[in-house]
Amino acid sequence: MGGGGASAETANPKPSPLNPNWAQLQQKLKSRRPPKPSHSADPGARTLAPSVLGKRKERAEPSPEASPSAFLSPTSTDCSLTDALAMDCEMVGVSIEGSKSAVGRVTLVNSWGNVVYDEYVRPIERIVDFRTKISGIRPRNMRKAKEFWAVQKQVAELIKGRILVGHALHNDLKVVLLLSHPKKDIRDTSEYEPLRRGGQKRALKHLAAEILGAKIQENEHCPIEDARAAMFIYNKYKKAWEKSMKKNFMFKEKLNKRKKKQMEAKKN
Repeated sequence: MGGGGASAETANPKPSPLNPNWAQLQQKLKSRRPPKPSHSADPGARTLAPSVLGKRKERAEPSPEASPSAFLSPTSTDCSLTDALAMDCEMVGVSIEGSKSAVGRVTLVNSWGNVVYDEYVRPIERIVDFRTKISGIRPRNMRKAKEFWAVQKQVAELIKGRILVGHALHNDLKVVLLLSHPKKDIRDTSEYEPLRRGGQKRALKHLAAEILGAKIQENEHCPIEDARAAMFIYNKYKKAWEKSMKKNFMFKEKLNKRKKKQMEAKKN
């Protein structure tokens, strides 16, 4: 009988009690498991990620306060020589005290705002003041600079027979580059009457902000940006500007003819 009882216990053994430490460990693991998501949970939690992303997208879009923009970009990839070119020069200081201005960089852009000429210039006289805070020109830029006479010749060839756009062009042309250009082919944004205020000339910086909604000349001046600003302002007023130029030209022709007739009448 004793042998039979032993075999029965072996066939159906009773489960042994768990080690108390093991039981405590299992209980801790259960308590650390994250709760399963419930359909009755706050619906706002399920839409949290999309709403946050949506806010980020909204912030990335420029607000009305963000304009004027910081940079003027070309309106086309066309880099050809157009009928109108805009020019801007940056100056450096020469002479003993550096108070005399000399050209240190010349830039020409076409009607689309693309650069067709941009060269640093080595003035005839020694540079005393690079005027970097305004001109943006540094001593290292003179290493590959072209001689003044070479730049003068190239610019003269490029603008010949073309409308020349710019701001205060008299200073760039006659004073700095020692060049002349037919008055009928000059479009100066500082001289055009509709762009003046109370008959007074206005800075290119202010015209660009008002007409183009663009910020320029915030720190160092960029001749590319300044030339583009002048060109884009001209483009906006081009139709009326050209009409007034034609009218003035015809009026002056009539006056000249009248003067010639008067002179001939006096001789006779």
